Amino acid sequence: MRVGVHINRFDHGGGGPALGAELAATGAAAEEAGVSWLSVMDHYFQMEFNGGAEAPMLEAYTTLGYLAAHTSTVRLGALVTGVTYRHPGLLAKIVTSLDVLSEGRATLGIGAAWYDREHEGLGVPFPPLAERFERLEETLRICRQMWDPRANGPFEGEHYRLAETLCVPAPVSSPRPEIMIGGGGERKTLRLVARYGDACNLFATSPEEVRHKLDVLRGHCEAENRDPDEIRKTVAYTGEPATDGDLAAFTRDIAGYTKLGIDTVILAPRIGEPAEWIERFVAPAVQRLAELD
Repeated sequence: MRVGVHINRFDHGGGGPALGAELAATGAAAEEAGVSWLSVMDHYFQMEFNGGAEAPMLEAYTTLGYLAAHTSTVRLGALVTGVTYRHPGLLAKIVTSLDVLSEGRATLGIGAAWYDREHEGLGVPFPPLAERFERLEETLRICRQMWDPRANGPFEGEHYRLAETLCVPAPVSSPRPEIMIGGGGERKTLRLVARYGDACNLFATSPEEVRHKLDVLRGHCEAENRDPDEIRKTVAYTGEPATDGDLAAFTRDIAGYTKLGIDTVILAPRIGEPAEWIERFVAPAVQRLAELD
């Protein structure tokens, strides 16, 4: 099992002027530790549990572009982009640019969006949940079409209409950037994973619940005539042992996931200065999880 790191706070003690150096140090520390994945939140406003809207929040893809320039091996993505945040044609172009400039390390992480306050705050439309899922499926179709050089024609959907799905330069990743769909909704989200996803991301609630979600995903894959082993399985771990640096407790928490086919556990500490934490905790965690395999 591999280890990823999810950056979800930007409240560095040195304020905004210190964030660039901290992010560069975080990228270097992640690669030195053997981390395989580095992601950031994609939100306009900070989450309530992380200090609320008045707390610092950087724009996700600008941040990922900066991280791309300060790393060379780690895979990069947003965990996850809300479908309402950007027009799908623009989103495909943004992720393509990240993929090109990182030499093939971009993942499109995407979900149905949920944080109504940030939409209302910045005046971004926030349609009902059912419509957001319709838009999510259309967005997945548009991105796949834009990443297919043989399909540069129009796209006609219920919510989006594109006259030309041109995307030049093409992504470096072959055949296209990885698509990770976040969420564990059993009726819609996991069906979309089976139909369009290369990876899924679930919350590490318990091994039993994750096992159940993966069983549901396998059922959707069977309906889609899809091999479930083609889909990379990841879990987001937000437990206090990771933030506190308690390696023994973290290992106990994760041990039950090792037999479920989980590729990567993504650690999401509530820390505004993650570089030192990666050196102190994540590096030994990478070794420990390798031993559990």
